[in-house]
Amino acid sequence: MAAATAKSSAQVEHYGIPKAMFLEDVDNYMTGNRTTESVLKDLDEQHQKYKFMELNLLQKKKKLREQAPDIKKTLDTVKFLKSRKELNSTIDSKFLLSDQVYAKATVPPTDRVYLWLGANVMLEYEMDDAVQLLTKNLASAEQSLTKLEDDLNFLRDQYTTVEVNMARIYNWDVRQRADSSKASDKKAVKSS
Repeated sequence: MAAATAKSSAQVEHYGIPKAMFLEDVDNYMTGNRTTESVLKDLDEQHQKYKFMELNLLQKKKKLREQAPDIKKTLDTVKFLKSRKELNSTIDSKFLLSDQVYAKATVPPTDRVYLWLGANVMLEYEMDDAVQLLTKNLASAEQSLTKLEDDLNFLRDQYTTVEVNMARIYNWDVRQRADSSKASDKKAVKSS
């Protein structure tokens, strides 16, 4: 029961990335109806799946790396607006209308901000609520980035294990062919 729980938590821990089995005893593994070609084909397929997963995780990592600075910048802006509200002073600013077109604006002290949430959704927040939300989102993004880095390291270990297994199977096959070649040479010498 405990082993099943540990196994399921390990799978959840790494976004469902399956653990690659290291082939300790290749001779024992290759017994039965398995051919070298079929085993290498299966391992290559598993390797390709790991590479595909890595590509997806790298894309997620890139997106999170872009997202975290944006959240931080927005949080700093909201904190700046909050500090100006406390001083009861206006802000003279330039804002972007379109590419290389700016307009001057005087922003009066305010106790509300509007935040883009994504999917063309914008909501109005009190300053304190906005700071709290952005702080939570920033922490979540940083935590996700750390978790993603762990998953990428785990994934690299898994496809390295598969690569080692492929090399071991290939070397086993070369050794088997060499042994069978030596055996047939000995038979040929004995029969002559």
